[in-house]
Amino acid sequence: MKKKTDKKAKKNIFLNILLQIALGFFDVLVAGFLLAVLTFVYFYTNTPDVRNLPGVTINQASAIYDSSGEHILYKIFGEENRKVIAHEEIPDTVRIATLAAEDDNFYNHFGIDIKSLFRALRANIENEKIEQGASTITQQLARSLFLTREKTITRKAKEAVLAIKMERVFSKDEILDMYLNQIPYGANAYGIQAAAQTYFEKDAKDLTLDEAAFLAVLPNAPSLYFPHGENDDRLFKKQRAILERLQKLDWTDSQKLKEALSINTFEKVKPLTRDIEAPHFVMYVIDVLEKEYGREMLENGGLKIITSLDWEKQKLAEETLKNSRQHLNNFQAENASLVAIEPTTGKILAMVGSLDYFDKKIDGEVNVATRLRQPGSSFKPIVYAKAFEKGLQPETLIYDVRTNFGPDGSGKDYIPQNYNGKFSGLVSIRQALSGSLNIPAVKTLYIAGVPDTIELARRMGITTLSDNDNYGLALA
Repeated sequence: MKKKTDKKAKKNIFLNILLQIALGFFDVLVAGFLLAVLTFVYFYTNTPDVRNLPGVTINQASAIYDSSGEHILYKIFGEENRKVIAHEEIPDTVRIATLAAEDDNFYNHFGIDIKSLFRALRANIENEKIEQGASTITQQLARSLFLTREKTITRKAKEAVLAIKMERVFSKDEILDMYLNQIPYGANAYGIQAAAQTYFEKDAKDLTLDEAAFLAVLPNAPSLYFPHGENDDRLFKKQRAILERLQKLDWTDSQKLKEALSINTFEKVKPLTRDIEAPHFVMYVIDVLEKEYGREMLENGGLKIITSLDWEKQKLAEETLKNSRQHLNNFQAENASLVAIEPTTGKILAMVGSLDYFDKKIDGEVNVATRLRQPGSSFKPIVYAKAFEKGLQPETLIYDVRTNFGPDGSGKDYIPQNYNGKFSGLVSIRQALSGSLNIPAVKTLYIAGVPDTIELARRMGITTLSDNDNYGLALA
């Protein structure tokens, strides 16, 4: 009888513990729910009234100047080139391409997309960094109208609350229309009408499917995907991804989609006509400033940016390269660049990244001056400097004769030649350097050691020799 009583008592204790745990979980859930409600109420009452959209502050453009502050090189989006168009002037091609790119669940959510939120959260956790966002079109519109792009929990909470507010006040079509009339497409074009005119010289209502998908890529990162920039390949891949997404969603006719995929939209983009001086330098400056201050500050901060560029030297550099075309042709070369730097300060006084920024035949938008290239003979002084650290002298003698250094990375014997195809016999390091002789330089690198020479190069400020295993004696 006593055993049964003990068993019953133990069972009651176990049930009581389970009950306490369940009550504890319930209390936590209730507390969490109340906290969420209070947080929502707080942000709901402390965010702008979305019905007052006409009162939203107009953003100001930033301008880049030369060192004197007198010559404007470029206005970053300048005055917002926007023309608001009505619902019926926005074609379905633009709507579906934009939704496929940004928010294909737009017509089903209430301002925030819980499914996309959890998908992005899982992806970011798996990659251990923020790679995906989950902002809906309504959230993006709310951020564009009322907030900044700062990455904080508070801003994200306000964005979500404002999106919910907007969804209560406006219809889905109204929100999408406002979005397409508000967002930046780069090159000073705000809204789909300005974008259509800027890039294709047509009204938005006349945009084809491939053009609509092309433009749908731009708002995500106007500078990165700028059609006249250096990332055509990335823009092309994103455009195709949007078109393929439309196919998966079954939002368009298969024949129209096939036709859109077969078109080279880049050939339809009109040349950049907006005023810009020293374009390679301007794009270089924008890239630096975006990393430091963010795109939001550049686009809307009304900054006056004074650079180190010397106007007269820049014009002289451009004229010099322009007059060098015949000389380049004599050597079967079709492109060149020129950078003038003040030695005492490191200021860039002039930068011309190619013969013609707008010449697609030579990939003119690519800044040859900042692209990584084989250093050639410019690396020889570093090789000799390391040799001097190890005790060699300018008078040290080295044989400039045909030399086989054994198999290189490809398995073939490495037998370097001098630029003139001749050998000079016994020469001093001073003579070898002044004559830019290759064979003595390779021998000196062998003596100095490749890893030690690369270490010296890094100490001297060269940051692009990242992996020692990639380099051998050919570095000299």
